[in-house]
Amino acid sequence: MESRSVGKGILYGLIFIFAFAIMNSLIFSLILRFTSVRELSLEYIITAMSFIGLFGGGFLAGGKAGEKGWLLGGLTGLFYSLIVFLFQYLGYDRLFDGAQLVYHICYILISMMGGILGVNIASPKRIAS
Repeated sequence: MESRSVGKGILYGLIFIFAFAIMNSLIFSLILRFTSVRELSLEYIITAMSFIGLFGGGFLAGGKAGEKGWLLGGLTGLFYSLIVFLFQYLGYDRLFDGAQLVYHICYILISMMGGILGVNIASPKRIAS
């Protein structure tokens, strides 16, 4: 596996994750602003959308590289968690608490699953002869 394809796959996965997060933030902020829906009632939907975004990012990373999807998906989830951690620590001077740590471990695992599926769907089918 080339390091170029690894880096490219992770970069595409991270771009997808952050673009998906920005799009969802815009949609949910408009819902909260212009309806009577409260933030607490959207908590599980927002969490589910986060998992979908991480799965998609892992899927894209694994599909771009074409092999070792678990590794590419895991690295994509890990880099995402590292970026969020650095933003939170450097910007707000706060470490992850216990609940956030569990969420980010789940993010990495979901991204791994996406990477595995991305490799298996995106790679050309090999027929044993």
